[in-house]
Amino acid sequence: MADDPSRQFDIDLPPEQIAGSYADFANVWHTPNVFVMDFLSLSHPPREEVDPDTGKRRTTVPARVVSRIRIPPEQVFELAKALTQQLEFWERETGRRSSTDPIVGD
Repeated sequence: MADDPSRQFDIDLPPEQIAGSYADFANVWHTPNVFVMDFLSLSHPPREEVDPDTGKRRTTVPARVVSRIRIPPEQVFELAKALTQQLEFWERETGRRSSTDPIVGD
């Protein structure tokens, strides 16, 4: 991701991955050596349930991981910069700001 003029990537995108995978949201977590991004797609509509242990109502959101990406911590900074830059380009091109409303409520 770094702007290194002496390095050129020759990227091969397998035909079966051209369409990509749609994800409704992402979950990010880490270990001391790796950051993990799980991209999830809703598999069914959310449903109201009662916790059998506490009796409290909760909303369960069934989702499936469509892709898991692991990157070294050093690359997280470059990824954050690239995402910020692309979001700024998107905002300028569309005249919109991204929604602050979560897909899944509390």
